[in-house]
Amino acid sequence: MNISNNQEPLQAGPAPVKRMSRHLRKYSLQIGIVGVALFIWILFVIGSPRTFLGSDIYYAFMSTTPFFALMAIPLTLVIITGEIDLSFPSVMALGMTAFSVVFQATGSVWLGFIACIAAGVLAGYINGVLIVKIGIPSLVATIGTQFFFRGVVMVVTNGQGLGMTQVRENILYPAMVGRIGGLIPAQFVWTIVFAAVIWFFLNRHKFGAHVYLTGDNVESARLMGVNVAKIKIVTFMIVGAAAAFAGFVVSEEVLFFWPTLGEGYMLNTLASVFLGGTSVFGGSGTIFGTFVACFIIGAINAGIVAAGLTGFWTSLIYGLIIVVSVSIQTLVGRRITR
Repeated sequence: MNISNNQEPLQAGPAPVKRMSRHLRKYSLQIGIVGVALFIWILFVIGSPRTFLGSDIYYAFMSTTPFFALMAIPLTLVIITGEIDLSFPSVMALGMTAFSVVFQATGSVWLGFIACIAAGVLAGYINGVLIVKIGIPSLVATIGTQFFFRGVVMVVTNGQGLGMTQVRENILYPAMVGRIGGLIPAQFVWTIVFAAVIWFFLNRHKFGAHVYLTGDNVESARLMGVNVAKIKIVTFMIVGAAAAFAGFVVSEEVLFFWPTLGEGYMLNTLASVFLGGTSVFGGSGTIFGTFVACFIIGAINAGIVAAGLTGFWTSLIYGLIIVVSVSIQTLVGRRITR
């Protein structure tokens, strides 16, 4: 009896360690990206303490980072399925073109907004059909539609922008880009809402399970009854709607729609997704990782300027982030398959 009593603590002891190890493996991507964020923040504080220990810089992050975070978060779904979408910068402008046409015809901001989102959904559907039904590789298809959608914008608008000062009279203006409590930008709140909703569907709904299965192994997903074609088309439609929404938010913030809207957001968006741990090969990725990575990317530009470097360094660093992230994923993937 004494022996068995003495053995019980020895058997129970390792259990918490095993649980901790299991949780560390399960959330390794999230822990890693938080560690990267803290490391970069410390570097910025050391390099420019006056800037990064003040509050103004963080209000700026909350205002501008959502412009591409609103697209990076849903784009994570597309990349988890093993596809990619490079047309979203043009979809931003396409949605606003639909808004401008309807708004000028009806004078209704709400009808214009609905047209904006509908144009984004249609663009995503076109991408999905080209990729899933016709069989064009997503890289090629979305490069093509990127130019096509931008061409539509230029033809319809004749290269002319649209002033949106009248939009300030509508409740959509404070709802999209107002300042909550006079401090928190509404677009930051929308980013959190996007992240929470998409996280829920990705992690607590069968849709998310089907997204992961599709990206991990298409044939296995089909054998398990997953409608792979539908899943992929829906993810492209979500990105299209999000891009149009982001275009509306950006235009409301500056109260003007430029036909070149969206140019300059591609690197930020892709870098956020890959830095957040989403595999370019599909099958893995987290919304939390992308969310945190968006603010890392948003901070890099400010950190470069605060450090006294020219803005030319921004593209170099974003490109480096993409290359390094994909290289690490490739090397890790090779080690796992051996």
